[in-house]
Amino acid sequence: AGAISSLQRQLEVQESQLRRIRSEKEMLQKQLREQESQLQAMATKICSLRDEGKRDKMVMAAEEENCRLRQVVTEQESKLAEQNQLLSELQETISQLRAEALSSRRRIREQQQAQEEIQSQAQALQHRELQARVALECITSRFERYRSKIIQATFSVAGSKAPQAEVTDEEVLEAMQKIINERTEFHQMLKEKGIK
Repeated sequence: AGAISSLQRQLEVQESQLRRIRSEKEMLQKQLREQESQLQAMATKICSLRDEGKRDKMVMAAEEENCRLRQVVTEQESKLAEQNQLLSELQETISQLRAEALSSRRRIREQQQAQEEIQSQAQALQHRELQARVALECITSRFERYRSKIIQATFSVAGSKAPQAEVTDEEVLEAMQKIINERTEFHQMLKEKGIK
């Protein structure tokens, strides 16, 4: 946004210079027309003079004035050519600034779209993370209930001592293994005695 503001300020300055140069060009053209009109009027005045002496003096004065005016016209034409050259350069600069402003706006739009896409992806990830946490809490709760039931079933068997403190998974496994071994031995003993 700062780059676009800077380009717009440069554009305004260049356009202001362009307007000023065009105004100066119009003024120079007006002066040239006025001087050409003066030359024409002078020539007409000389032709209308009848007195030879006055005519000679007027011709000399007219020629001097004509020479001076031609020099002024030449200078103004040269200045006008310079102004035209500067005008062309300013127009080219303005075109470049407009192109840069357009390119900057396009880049900003692309960055905004990329940022919106990233935000959308971040929201999707947050949603998935929330779902994963809910699922983890559900699984953890089910696991704790299942573990509690296993402990209850294991230590409620006749001959087992109820745990006095928090039971570890290894202790639960040992108790279950003990019950399984005892059941296996009892089953084997019944089998040997022929009892179904």
